[in-house]
Amino acid sequence: MSTASEPSGQAALSICEALMLAMNDGGVLSENEIVGVLRDAAATHQNAVGTASEPEKHQAVADLINAIIAGGNSVRRP
Repeated sequence: MSTASEPSGQAALSICEALMLAMNDGGVLSENEIVGVLRDAAATHQNAVGTASEPEKHQAVADLINAIIAGGNSVRRP
């Protein structure tokens, strides 16, 4: 991944995380729904690994999303 894309990627991740937290806090999405969205996103990239021109990037994205799910970063847990 080029270093030029890193700040924009980090910004996008931070914005999405803040939006998910706000949607959970506001009762728009439950924790299960947020995890479902993340799982769908990870699956999209995982499925693209075998067909895309950049399988390593897709695998890295899927791995990152799965780490976010495991870490619980996008939902507030007591």
